[in-house]
Amino acid sequence: MQVTVVGGGFGGVKAALELSKNKKARITLISDKADFQYYPALYSTATGGSRLQSWVPLGEIFANHDNVRIIIDTVTKLDKEHRIIKTASGATHEYQTLVLALGSVTTYFGIEGLDHYAYGIKSYDEITRLRQHLLDQFSKPNGADAHYLIIGAGPTGTELASSLGGYLKHLKKKYGQPEPHMSISIIEAAPRVLPRMSEKASAMVLKRLKKLGVHVELNKKVEAETADSLIVSGRAIKSHTVIWTSGVSNNPFFRANDTQFNLAPNGRVIVDRHMRADKHIYVIGDNAVTPFGGLAQTALHDGIYVAKRILKKSRLPYVAKQPPVVVPVGENWAIFEYKWIRFGGWLGALVRQAADFVGYKDILPFGQALGVWRAQRIKEDAVFVATPQTSEE
Repeated sequence: MQVTVVGGGFGGVKAALELSKNKKARITLISDKADFQYYPALYSTATGGSRLQSWVPLGEIFANHDNVRIIIDTVTKLDKEHRIIKTASGATHEYQTLVLALGSVTTYFGIEGLDHYAYGIKSYDEITRLRQHLLDQFSKPNGADAHYLIIGAGPTGTELASSLGGYLKHLKKKYGQPEPHMSISIIEAAPRVLPRMSEKASAMVLKRLKKLGVHVELNKKVEAETADSLIVSGRAIKSHTVIWTSGVSNNPFFRANDTQFNLAPNGRVIVDRHMRADKHIYVIGDNAVTPFGGLAQTALHDGIYVAKRILKKSRLPYVAKQPPVVVPVGENWAIFEYKWIRFGGWLGALVRQAADFVGYKDILPFGQALGVWRAQRIKEDAVFVATPQTSEE
């Protein structure tokens, strides 16, 4: 049995791990990055946390899985008729069964200037660029911004806004900066923060953000960004630090191969009740139209499901599962919500810590997961300019 998995995120890695338990299976994992990226920790790494919590080399994850071969390349073209995928390097790979788990990409919705001036925290390069920018600011007399603007009040924007204040204070003290007033603002087009959670949860988080000194602007439209300002609903806000956390779209691979898929208006792939786009192709995670797509827990669930299907351990149709949501909002505080259960505070923070360990354990052996989880407590003052450790097998 030969299976080709494309994507080194939660869904792809989990599918490959589950498939590799069958020693007769031969798995090829193709990823455009040499490292698995733990998205829930990116906000922490962006605000002085350790890089170890956010990136783990794929070679380490699959070190003891001899039936998994890793290829670092970008898939560009699919030929269903001949069961072939082509990559940016010019290589051609035949497949028997294909699992596509490419994840989503950042989109700026065509807003002028954002692609050039805004910072992001959704990749190693983006976080390195942001941290270098902040260190450059604070290393110069009066170099810090008066306004730090975060676009998007979803989980990433909320986590970042609530963590950024502490990091800025640390940098101010470290570089002996004077005490000018610095404000942190979240700009959100929706009428409330965390719009995918309940109104009660949103109200709790809004109260918490205000307590932390974060200014929240709701129902505001970002119209453009210039070299020194963000234009919001006709008003220019002076800032050299605008961080974009809003807006993702399906991986461009699917639009580039739209004749090979049945795409929904949002660009995601319409799959059958077994997560298939074709008899030999499974599409999972962010790439598929499912009720709870876009969440790490959903991608993990999808990876486990398709592995069972491929290994013929289950013939049951796919059932979407609503995952619990837990969002940290500052130190020792998080909001937890699952269906009708909802609470915030230190208990939510404990749940988040436990959830992070489970998240690492879903990908790594226990001892390694524990080590990466502990790295969440490490702070790094320096910018990491070297590329992350890479591995190939």
